[in-house]
Amino acid sequence: MGTYVPNSPAVQKEMLDVIGAKSIDELYGNVPKKMLVKNLDLPAGMSELEVRGAVTAMAEKNTVFKTCLRGAGAYRHFIPSVVKSVSSREELVTAYTPYQAEISQGILQSIFEYQTMICELTGMAVSNASVYDGATAAAEAVTMCRDRRHTKAYISATVQPSVIETVKTYCFGSDTELVVVPAKDGRTDLKALKEMLGADAACLILQQPNYYGLMEDAGQAGEIVHAAGAKFVLSVNPIACALMKTPAEYGADVAVGDGQPLGLDLAFGGPYLGFMAATKEMMRHLPGRIVGQTHDVDGNVGYVLTLTAREQHIRREKASSNICSNQALCAFMAGVYMSAMGEEGMRQAATLSMSKAHYLAKAMEKELGWKLKYKGEFFHEFVTEVDDKTAKKALKALEKNGILGGLSVEGGLLWCVTEVVSRAELDRAVAILKEVC
Repeated sequence: MGTYVPNSPAVQKEMLDVIGAKSIDELYGNVPKKMLVKNLDLPAGMSELEVRGAVTAMAEKNTVFKTCLRGAGAYRHFIPSVVKSVSSREELVTAYTPYQAEISQGILQSIFEYQTMICELTGMAVSNASVYDGATAAAEAVTMCRDRRHTKAYISATVQPSVIETVKTYCFGSDTELVVVPAKDGRTDLKALKEMLGADAACLILQQPNYYGLMEDAGQAGEIVHAAGAKFVLSVNPIACALMKTPAEYGADVAVGDGQPLGLDLAFGGPYLGFMAATKEMMRHLPGRIVGQTHDVDGNVGYVLTLTAREQHIRREKASSNICSNQALCAFMAGVYMSAMGEEGMRQAATLSMSKAHYLAKAMEKELGWKLKYKGEFFHEFVTEVDDKTAKKALKALEKNGILGGLSVEGGLLWCVTEVVSRAELDRAVAILKEVC
Protein backbone atom coordinates (compact mmCIF):
# COMPACT_ATOMS: atom_id res chain seq x y z
CA MET A 1 0.00 0.00 0.00
CA GLY A 2 1.27 3.44 -0.86
CA THR A 3 0.30 6.94 0.15
CA TYR A 4 -0.10 9.79 -2.29
CA VAL A 5 0.64 13.14 -0.67
CA PRO A 6 0.76 16.03 -3.15
CA ASN A 7 2.75 18.28 -0.79
CA SER A 8 6.35 17.81 0.32
CA PRO A 9 7.24 17.98 4.07
CA ALA A 10 8.63 21.49 3.46
CA VAL A 11 5.37 22.67 1.87
CA GLN A 12 3.34 21.07 4.68
CA LYS A 13 5.44 22.91 7.27
CA GLU A 14 4.96 26.19 5.43
CA MET A 15 1.19 25.68 5.39
CA LEU A 16 1.14 24.81 9.12
CA ASP A 17 3.19 27.92 9.92
CA VAL A 18 0.70 30.13 8.09
CA ILE A 19 -2.30 28.81 10.03
CA GLY A 20 -0.39 28.71 13.32
CA ALA A 21 -0.39 24.94 13.92
CA LYS A 22 2.63 22.94 15.04
CA SER A 23 1.64 19.66 13.42
CA ILE A 24 -1.03 17.99 11.31
CA ASP A 25 -2.15 16.09 14.43
CA GLU A 26 -3.01 19.45 16.02
CA LEU A 27 -5.66 19.95 13.32
CA TYR A 28 -7.55 17.01 14.86
CA GLY A 29 -7.38 18.39 18.39
CA ASN A 30 -11.18 18.49 18.78
CA VAL A 31 -11.55 14.80 17.90
CA PRO A 32 -11.74 12.52 20.98
CA LYS A 33 -8.46 10.67 21.45
CA LYS A 34 -10.19 7.28 21.51
CA MET A 35 -11.46 7.94 17.98
CA LEU A 36 -8.01 8.50 16.51
CA VAL A 37 -6.09 5.63 14.90
CA LYS A 38 -2.42 6.25 14.21
CA ASN A 39 -2.08 3.23 11.95
CA LEU A 40 -3.64 -0.17 11.27
CA ASP A 41 -0.66 -2.03 12.74
CA LEU A 42 0.03 -3.95 9.53
CA PRO A 43 3.41 -5.64 9.01
CA ALA A 44 5.63 -4.10 6.34
CA GLY A 45 5.93 -5.76 2.95
CA MET A 46 2.42 -7.20 2.72
CA SER A 47 0.92 -7.64 -0.75
CA GLU A 48 -2.33 -5.92 -1.73
CA LEU A 49 -4.17 -9.25 -1.45
CA GLU A 50 -2.81 -9.85 2.05
CA VAL A 51 -3.65 -6.31 3.14
CA ARG A 52 -7.20 -6.67 1.84
CA GLY A 53 -7.64 -9.88 3.79
CA ALA A 54 -6.27 -8.33 7.00
CA VAL A 55 -8.45 -5.22 6.73
CA THR A 56 -11.54 -7.32 5.92
CA ALA A 57 -10.91 -9.34 9.08
CA MET A 58 -10.78 -6.09 11.08
CA ALA A 59 -14.06 -4.92 9.53
CA GLU A 60 -15.76 -8.16 10.52
CA LYS A 61 -15.37 -7.13 14.16
CA ASN A 62 -18.06 -4.48 13.58
CA THR A 63 -21.51 -5.38 14.86
CA VAL A 64 -24.19 -5.22 12.17
CA PHE A 65 -27.65 -5.39 13.75
CA LYS A 66 -30.31 -7.34 11.88
CA THR A 67 -33.05 -5.25 13.48
CA CYS A 68 -32.71 -1.50 13.97
CA LEU A 69 -35.08 0.42 16.27
CA ARG A 70 -33.04 3.61 16.40
CA GLY A 71 -33.18 6.74 14.25
CA ALA A 72 -32.37 10.17 15.71
CA GLY A 73 -31.31 11.64 12.37
CA ALA A 74 -30.21 8.60 10.33
CA TYR A 75 -32.71 5.98 9.20
CA ARG A 76 -32.62 2.49 7.72
CA HIS A 77 -35.10 2.38 4.85
CA PHE A 78 -35.59 -0.05 1.97
CA ILE A 79 -33.42 0.88 -1.01
CA PRO A 80 -34.53 -0.51 -4.41
CA SER A 81 -31.68 -2.35 -6.19
CA VAL A 82 -31.96 -0.01 -9.17
CA VAL A 83 -30.53 2.85 -7.05
CA LYS A 84 -27.07 1.32 -6.70
CA SER A 85 -27.22 -0.31 -10.13
CA VAL A 86 -27.74 2.99 -11.95
CA SER A 87 -25.63 5.24 -9.70
CA SER A 88 -22.60 2.91 -9.85
CA ARG A 89 -22.28 3.08 -13.65
CA GLU A 90 -18.79 4.22 -14.66
CA GLU A 91 -19.91 7.24 -16.64
CA LEU A 92 -21.91 8.54 -13.68
CA VAL A 93 -19.92 7.66 -10.57
CA THR A 94 -16.92 9.76 -11.67
CA ALA A 95 -18.87 12.80 -12.88
CA TYR A 96 -18.37 15.62 -10.40
CA THR A 97 -17.65 19.18 -11.53
CA PRO A 98 -19.95 20.12 -14.46
CA TYR A 99 -18.48 23.55 -15.23
CA GLN A 100 -18.20 22.76 -18.95
CA ALA A 101 -21.83 22.25 -19.90
CA GLU A 102 -21.00 20.96 -23.39
CA ILE A 103 -19.42 17.81 -21.93
CA SER A 104 -21.48 17.50 -18.73
CA GLN A 105 -25.07 17.20 -19.95
CA GLY A 106 -25.65 13.84 -18.24
CA ILE A 107 -24.72 14.89 -14.71
CA LEU A 108 -26.32 18.32 -15.19
CA GLN A 109 -29.62 16.70 -16.19
CA SER A 110 -29.46 14.31 -13.22
CA ILE A 111 -29.03 17.28 -10.85
CA PHE A 112 -31.83 19.19 -12.56
CA GLU A 113 -34.18 16.20 -12.14
CA TYR A 114 -33.13 15.89 -8.47
CA GLN A 115 -33.84 19.60 -7.90
CA THR A 116 -37.25 19.24 -9.56
CA MET A 117 -38.23 16.32 -7.33
CA ILE A 118 -37.08 18.15 -4.17
CA CYS A 119 -39.29 21.07 -5.22
CA GLU A 120 -42.24 18.70 -5.72
CA LEU A 121 -41.58 17.10 -2.33
CA THR A 122 -41.34 20.42 -0.46
CA GLY A 123 -43.72 22.52 -2.53
CA MET A 124 -41.04 25.20 -2.89
CA ALA A 125 -40.18 27.14 -6.06
CA VAL A 126 -36.47 26.36 -6.39
CA SER A 127 -33.88 23.94 -5.03
CA ASN A 128 -30.09 23.91 -5.18
CA ALA A 129 -27.90 20.96 -6.17
CA SER A 130 -27.51 19.87 -2.52
CA VAL A 131 -25.02 20.70 0.23
CA TYR A 132 -22.99 18.49 2.56
CA ASP A 133 -25.67 17.27 5.00
CA GLY A 134 -28.85 18.31 6.78
CA ALA A 135 -27.00 20.17 9.53
CA THR A 136 -25.03 22.20 6.98
CA ALA A 137 -28.26 22.98 5.12
CA ALA A 138 -29.84 24.39 8.29
CA ALA A 139 -26.74 26.49 9.01
CA GLU A 140 -26.62 27.82 5.45
CA ALA A 141 -30.30 28.76 5.72
CA VAL A 142 -29.43 31.15 8.57
CA THR A 143 -26.92 32.89 6.29
CA MET A 144 -29.64 33.19 3.64
CA CYS A 145 -31.93 35.03 6.05
CA ARG A 146 -29.42 37.27 7.79
CA ASP A 147 -28.91 40.89 6.69
CA ARG A 148 -27.73 44.17 8.24
CA ARG A 149 -30.92 44.77 10.20
CA HIS A 150 -31.75 41.17 11.04
CA THR A 151 -28.76 39.73 12.87
CA LYS A 152 -30.27 37.34 15.42
CA ALA A 153 -31.23 33.75 14.56
CA TYR A 154 -33.53 31.48 16.56
CA ILE A 155 -33.61 27.70 16.68
CA SER A 156 -35.96 25.42 18.57
CA ALA A 157 -34.60 23.24 21.37
CA THR A 158 -36.51 20.35 19.75
CA VAL A 159 -34.23 20.37 16.71
CA GLN A 160 -31.72 17.50 16.46
CA PRO A 161 -28.79 18.32 18.82
CA SER A 162 -26.07 17.85 16.17
CA VAL A 163 -27.90 20.32 13.91
CA ILE A 164 -28.06 22.89 16.73
CA GLU A 165 -24.30 22.50 17.32
CA THR A 166 -23.52 22.95 13.61
CA VAL A 167 -25.70 26.08 13.40
CA LYS A 168 -23.93 27.45 16.50
CA THR A 169 -20.57 26.97 14.80
CA TYR A 170 -21.69 28.79 11.65
CA CYS A 171 -23.23 31.62 13.67
CA PHE A 172 -20.02 32.02 15.68
CA GLY A 173 -18.07 32.43 12.44
CA SER A 174 -20.45 35.06 11.04
CA ASP A 175 -21.02 37.04 14.26
CA THR A 176 -24.67 36.03 14.28
CA GLU A 177 -26.32 35.69 17.67
CA LEU A 178 -28.13 32.37 18.02
CA VAL A 179 -30.97 32.01 20.52
CA VAL A 180 -32.38 28.59 21.45
CA VAL A 181 -36.16 28.66 21.92
CA PRO A 182 -37.16 26.43 24.87
CA ALA A 183 -39.31 23.33 24.59
CA LYS A 184 -42.50 22.57 26.49
CA ASP A 185 -43.83 19.02 26.70
CA GLY A 186 -41.60 17.89 23.84
CA ARG A 187 -42.57 20.68 21.45
CA THR A 188 -41.45 24.23 20.77
CA ASP A 189 -42.85 26.70 23.29
CA LEU A 190 -44.65 29.04 20.89
CA LYS A 191 -45.64 31.45 23.65
CA ALA A 192 -41.98 31.85 24.61
CA LEU A 193 -41.07 32.23 20.93
CA LYS A 194 -43.52 35.08 20.47
CA GLU A 195 -42.12 36.88 23.50
CA MET A 196 -38.50 36.37 22.42
CA LEU A 197 -38.71 37.58 18.83
CA GLY A 198 -37.53 41.14 18.29
CA ALA A 199 -37.08 43.54 15.39
CA ASP A 200 -33.59 42.13 14.80
CA ALA A 201 -34.84 38.55 14.29
CA ALA A 202 -33.56 37.00 11.07
CA CYS A 203 -35.18 33.58 11.16
CA LEU A 204 -36.44 30.63 13.15
CA ILE A 205 -35.35 27.04 12.45
CA LEU A 206 -38.02 24.49 13.33
CA GLN A 207 -37.88 20.72 12.75
CA GLN A 208 -40.91 18.78 11.53
CA PRO A 209 -41.29 16.09 12.87
CA ASN A 210 -39.00 17.20 15.67
CA TYR A 211 -36.14 15.34 17.35
CA TYR A 212 -38.59 13.50 19.63
CA GLY A 213 -40.70 12.41 16.66
CA LEU A 214 -43.56 14.80 17.49
CA MET A 215 -45.44 16.91 14.96
CA GLU A 216 -44.99 20.62 15.71
CA ASP A 217 -47.62 23.29 15.13
CA ALA A 218 -45.51 24.56 12.24
CA GLY A 219 -48.31 26.63 10.74
CA GLN A 220 -48.72 28.75 13.87
CA ALA A 221 -44.95 29.01 14.32
CA GLY A 222 -44.65 30.37 10.78
CA GLU A 223 -47.33 32.98 11.43
CA ILE A 224 -45.56 34.15 14.62
CA VAL A 225 -42.22 34.41 12.82
CA HIS A 226 -43.60 36.29 9.83
CA ALA A 227 -45.50 38.70 12.10
CA ALA A 228 -42.12 39.62 13.61
CA GLY A 229 -40.68 40.31 10.14
CA ALA A 230 -38.40 37.25 10.15
CA LYS A 231 -38.03 34.25 7.84
CA PHE A 232 -39.30 30.76 8.60
CA VAL A 233 -36.91 27.85 8.01
CA LEU A 234 -38.46 24.39 8.25
CA SER A 235 -36.23 21.31 8.54
CA VAL A 236 -38.15 18.24 7.38
CA ASN A 237 -37.82 14.48 7.06
CA PRO A 238 -38.17 13.81 3.31
CA ILE A 239 -40.04 10.52 3.86
CA ALA A 240 -42.53 12.20 6.21
CA CYS A 241 -43.11 14.81 3.49
CA ALA A 242 -44.97 12.12 1.54
CA LEU A 243 -47.73 12.25 4.18
CA MET A 244 -47.65 15.61 5.94
CA LYS A 245 -48.22 19.11 4.62
CA THR A 246 -45.40 20.48 2.51
CA PRO A 247 -43.09 23.16 3.95
CA ALA A 248 -44.70 25.56 1.47
CA GLU A 249 -48.15 24.79 2.92
CA TYR A 250 -46.74 25.54 6.38
CA GLY A 251 -45.59 28.93 5.09
CA ALA A 252 -41.85 28.22 5.09
CA ASP A 253 -39.48 30.57 3.29
CA VAL A 254 -36.73 27.95 3.21
CA ALA A 255 -37.03 24.15 3.47
CA VAL A 256 -34.02 22.09 4.48
CA GLY A 257 -33.27 18.56 5.62
CA ASP A 258 -31.02 15.54 5.32
CA GLY A 259 -31.49 13.45 2.19
CA GLN A 260 -30.09 10.27 3.78
CA PRO A 261 -33.52 8.53 3.91
CA LEU A 262 -33.75 8.95 0.12
CA GLY A 263 -31.83 5.86 -0.94
CA LEU A 264 -28.62 6.24 1.06
CA ASP A 265 -27.24 3.56 3.40
CA LEU A 266 -26.55 4.44 7.04
CA ALA A 267 -22.87 3.95 6.11
CA PHE A 268 -21.42 4.70 9.57
CA GLY A 269 -22.71 8.27 9.35
CA GLY A 270 -21.97 9.35 5.81
CA PRO A 271 -21.56 10.62 3.23
CA TYR A 272 -25.10 12.03 3.18
CA LEU A 273 -26.53 15.11 1.49
CA GLY A 274 -28.36 18.20 2.61
CA PHE A 275 -31.26 19.41 0.50
CA MET A 276 -32.31 23.05 0.34
CA ALA A 277 -35.33 24.60 -1.32
CA ALA A 278 -36.75 28.11 -1.14
CA THR A 279 -39.46 30.45 -2.33
CA LYS A 280 -38.91 32.47 -5.48
CA GLU A 281 -38.21 35.55 -3.35
CA MET A 282 -35.32 33.74 -1.61
CA MET A 283 -33.93 32.19 -4.79
CA ARG A 284 -30.95 34.54 -5.17
CA HIS A 285 -29.77 33.73 -1.65
CA LEU A 286 -29.46 29.96 -2.14
CA PRO A 287 -25.85 28.77 -1.68
CA GLY A 288 -24.03 26.26 -3.85
CA ARG A 289 -25.07 25.24 -7.31
CA ILE A 290 -28.35 25.49 -9.16
CA VAL A 291 -28.82 23.74 -12.48
CA GLY A 292 -31.20 25.28 -14.98
CA GLN A 293 -32.84 24.03 -18.18
CA THR A 294 -32.34 25.98 -21.39
CA HIS A 295 -32.17 25.57 -25.21
CA ASP A 296 -29.24 25.79 -27.61
CA VAL A 297 -29.19 27.72 -30.88
CA ASP A 298 -30.86 24.79 -32.63
CA GLY A 299 -33.68 24.59 -30.10
CA ASN A 300 -32.44 21.46 -28.34
CA VAL A 301 -33.00 21.14 -24.59
CA GLY A 302 -29.82 21.63 -22.57
CA TYR A 303 -28.71 22.09 -18.95
CA VAL A 304 -26.32 24.62 -17.42
CA LEU A 305 -25.18 25.92 -14.05
CA THR A 306 -27.10 29.10 -13.29
CA LEU A 307 -27.79 31.71 -10.62
CA THR A 308 -24.59 30.90 -8.74
CA ALA A 309 -22.87 33.78 -6.99
CA ARG A 310 -19.48 34.31 -8.63
CA GLU A 311 -17.95 35.07 -5.23
CA GLN A 312 -18.45 31.45 -4.15
CA HIS A 313 -15.78 30.40 -6.60
CA ILE A 314 -13.21 33.18 -7.06
CA ARG A 315 -13.83 35.98 -4.54
CA ARG A 316 -14.39 33.95 -1.41
CA GLU A 317 -13.62 36.74 1.03
CA LYS A 318 -16.75 38.53 -0.24
CA ALA A 319 -18.96 35.44 -0.42
CA SER A 320 -21.93 34.81 1.88
CA SER A 321 -21.28 31.09 1.42
CA ASN A 322 -18.14 29.21 0.49
CA ILE A 323 -19.98 26.12 -0.71
CA CYS A 324 -19.28 25.89 -4.43
CA SER A 325 -19.30 22.10 -4.40
CA ASN A 326 -22.16 19.69 -3.77
CA GLN A 327 -22.93 16.04 -2.97
CA ALA A 328 -23.50 15.22 -6.64
CA LEU A 329 -23.30 11.43 -6.38
CA CYS A 330 -25.49 11.28 -3.26
CA ALA A 331 -27.99 13.65 -4.86
CA PHE A 332 -28.01 11.46 -7.97
CA MET A 333 -28.76 8.40 -5.82
CA ALA A 334 -31.57 10.33 -4.10
CA GLY A 335 -32.97 11.25 -7.51
CA VAL A 336 -32.91 7.63 -8.68
CA TYR A 337 -34.58 6.56 -5.41
CA MET A 338 -37.41 9.10 -5.76
CA SER A 339 -37.89 8.12 -9.41
CA ALA A 340 -38.01 4.41 -8.57
CA MET A 341 -40.33 4.79 -5.58
CA GLY A 342 -42.61 7.37 -7.12
CA GLU A 343 -45.26 9.29 -5.21
CA GLU A 344 -47.19 6.13 -4.30
CA GLY A 345 -44.09 4.20 -3.16
CA MET A 346 -42.85 7.00 -0.93
CA ARG A 347 -46.29 7.42 0.60
CA GLN A 348 -46.40 3.68 1.29
CA ALA A 349 -42.95 3.77 2.96
CA ALA A 350 -44.08 6.68 5.13
CA THR A 351 -47.41 5.05 6.02
CA LEU A 352 -45.78 1.73 6.98
CA SER A 353 -43.12 3.47 9.06
CA MET A 354 -45.72 5.49 10.96
CA SER A 355 -48.17 2.63 11.52
CA LYS A 356 -45.43 0.25 12.74
CA ALA A 357 -44.07 2.90 15.12
CA HIS A 358 -47.55 3.35 16.60
CA TYR A 359 -47.89 -0.44 16.87
CA LEU A 360 -44.64 -0.68 18.85
CA ALA A 361 -45.59 2.21 21.12
CA LYS A 362 -48.94 0.56 21.99
CA ALA A 363 -47.29 -2.84 22.51
CA MET A 364 -44.73 -1.35 24.90
CA GLU A 365 -47.42 0.36 26.92
CA LYS A 366 -49.60 -2.75 27.05
CA GLU A 367 -46.91 -5.37 27.71
CA LEU A 368 -44.29 -3.34 29.62
CA GLY A 369 -46.23 -0.45 31.06
CA TRP A 370 -43.89 1.98 29.29
CA LYS A 371 -45.90 5.10 28.54
CA LEU A 372 -45.14 7.81 26.02
CA LYS A 373 -43.23 10.67 27.61
CA TYR A 374 -44.90 13.22 25.32
CA LYS A 375 -48.52 13.21 24.20
CA GLY A 376 -49.71 14.09 20.72
CA GLU A 377 -49.18 13.11 17.11
CA PHE A 378 -45.90 11.52 16.10
CA PHE A 379 -44.50 10.14 12.85
CA HIS A 380 -42.15 7.15 13.20
CA GLU A 381 -40.23 8.10 16.36
CA PHE A 382 -41.38 8.37 19.97
CA VAL A 383 -39.99 8.59 23.51
CA THR A 384 -40.96 6.14 26.26
CA GLU A 385 -40.53 7.00 29.92
CA VAL A 386 -37.86 4.65 31.31
CA ASP A 387 -35.42 5.18 34.16
CA ASP A 388 -31.69 5.00 33.38
CA LYS A 389 -31.10 1.66 35.11
CA THR A 390 -33.95 -0.05 33.24
CA ALA A 391 -32.93 1.60 29.96
CA LYS A 392 -29.37 0.24 30.17
CA LYS A 393 -30.64 -3.22 31.03
CA ALA A 394 -33.13 -3.14 28.15
CA LEU A 395 -30.64 -1.96 25.52
CA LYS A 396 -28.08 -4.56 26.61
CA ALA A 397 -30.62 -7.37 26.32
CA LEU A 398 -31.71 -6.24 22.85
CA GLU A 399 -28.12 -5.90 21.68
CA LYS A 400 -27.37 -9.44 22.85
CA ASN A 401 -30.19 -10.61 20.56
CA GLY A 402 -29.07 -8.67 17.48
CA ILE A 403 -31.39 -5.69 17.95
CA LEU A 404 -30.25 -2.08 18.12
CA GLY A 405 -32.59 -0.48 20.65
CA GLY A 406 -33.64 3.09 21.19
CA LEU A 407 -31.39 6.03 21.98
CA SER A 408 -31.07 7.24 25.57
CA VAL A 409 -32.42 10.77 25.88
CA GLU A 410 -33.40 12.85 28.87
CA GLY A 411 -36.20 11.06 30.68
CA GLY A 412 -36.37 7.91 28.56
CA LEU A 413 -35.58 6.14 25.31
CA LEU A 414 -36.10 7.47 21.78
CA TRP A 415 -37.36 4.69 19.49
CA CYS A 416 -37.73 4.59 15.72
CA VAL A 417 -39.44 2.15 13.33
CA THR A 418 -39.25 2.16 9.54
CA GLU A 419 -40.91 0.03 6.88
CA VAL A 420 -38.06 -2.52 6.83
CA VAL A 421 -38.86 -3.78 10.36
CA SER A 422 -41.46 -6.56 10.35
CA ARG A 423 -44.23 -7.01 12.90
CA ALA A 424 -42.56 -10.28 13.97
CA GLU A 425 -39.36 -8.37 14.78
CA LEU A 426 -41.31 -5.83 16.83
CA ASP A 427 -43.09 -8.60 18.75
CA ARG A 428 -39.74 -10.32 19.38
CA ALA A 429 -38.22 -7.10 20.72
CA VAL A 430 -41.16 -6.55 23.09
CA ALA A 431 -40.96 -10.17 24.27
CA ILE A 432 -37.24 -9.79 25.06
CA LEU A 433 -37.90 -6.56 26.96
CA LYS A 434 -40.77 -8.14 28.87
CA GLU A 435 -38.53 -10.99 29.98
CA VAL A 436 -35.67 -8.83 31.26
CA CYS A 437 -37.55 -5.73 32.46
